[in-house]
Amino acid sequence: MIRVTDLHKSFGRQKVIDGLSLEAPEGEITALIGPSGEGKSVLLKHLIGLLEPDSGDIEIEGESIRGIRRSGLNRIREKFGMLFQNAALFDSMNVFENVAFPLMEKTALSHVEICDRVVSALEDVGLRNVEQKFTDELSGGMKKRVALARALILKPKIILFDEPTTGLDPIIKKAIHRLIRETHERFGFTSIIVSHEIPDIFDLADNVAMLYKGKIRQFGKSEEILNSADPVVSQFISGSLDGPIQLI
Repeated sequence: MIRVTDLHKSFGRQKVIDGLSLEAPEGEITALIGPSGEGKSVLLKHLIGLLEPDSGDIEIEGESIRGIRRSGLNRIREKFGMLFQNAALFDSMNVFENVAFPLMEKTALSHVEICDRVVSALEDVGLRNVEQKFTDELSGGMKKRVALARALILKPKIILFDEPTTGLDPIIKKAIHRLIRETHERFGFTSIIVSHEIPDIFDLADNVAMLYKGKIRQFGKSEEILNSADPVVSQFISGSLDGPIQLI
């Protein structure tokens, strides 16, 4: 489980996270939605220790990472895989080298073992015979699949997705969502996925949390949030929330 308790974070005078609390259930996909600029990606960076909160706490599988030593943080990070918004593949490496990179950096596996795992990981995301291709030879959807293979290669317990379908056409977006769901069913990882794909994300996620004004406005099962009576949540989902609204 991922548990965030009363998290606060400011950049200068700008308050981005303002008392945020969230529990992402183990083995489930939790979608994080909300207007642009509300700090969703900032929250992900806190979860993997790239940012230190001003106050509050973050627990990963019951262990607090607040103020943890670097050696302990590195151990916690080994539980994570991450798929970035732009896939974050290395342009100078071919597909095989990109997917194999975590294995070469963090394990003592032989070349043969690495080859077997890379081929298997690529097959898990529906790719065959692409190992020698470079990133500029890949479509946007293929890049996302390669990035997902790399995120899965170390069999992480937790995978964070930062807008994994940004820039893709509707057909490819649906294919990537389906792929995430299928790989989740196969491997059972805990996941938080930042997304602006409304309403498509409700078909993918088990739970949805809406971030608004630095806090989680509402958290619940996808169907509950999709049919929310909260005016801020319902307006955002319907596309009519284009700025702050005043509530009584």
